[in-house]
Amino acid sequence: MRAFLWLFDTVITIYIWLLIGSAVLSWLIAFNVVNTRHPVVGQIAEFLYRITEPPLRPIRRVVPAFGGIDISPIILIILLQFLSILLHELFSGMSFG
Repeated sequence: MRAFLWLFDTVITIYIWLLIGSAVLSWLIAFNVVNTRHPVVGQIAEFLYRITEPPLRPIRRVVPAFGGIDISPIILIILLQFLSILLHELFSGMSFG
């Protein structure tokens, strides 16, 4: 069971970094620091959009943007961290073997 928790934590950590990368890249695109017409930037932006948008979409429907600031990635990161801590607490008291 420890291997499952380790794998789950690793996947959550990687996904959180992808969310952060997506947010940073969206800011860089919005401020014209990077150009999505560049093939590499366009591919990275498309990948990050496809991987992060599905779980963010329902949050965006419920929570509106505050003054143009999208806080849905922050909410999703908090939810993922909560889920990770909850699973650790649920399975830490159990003995498997």
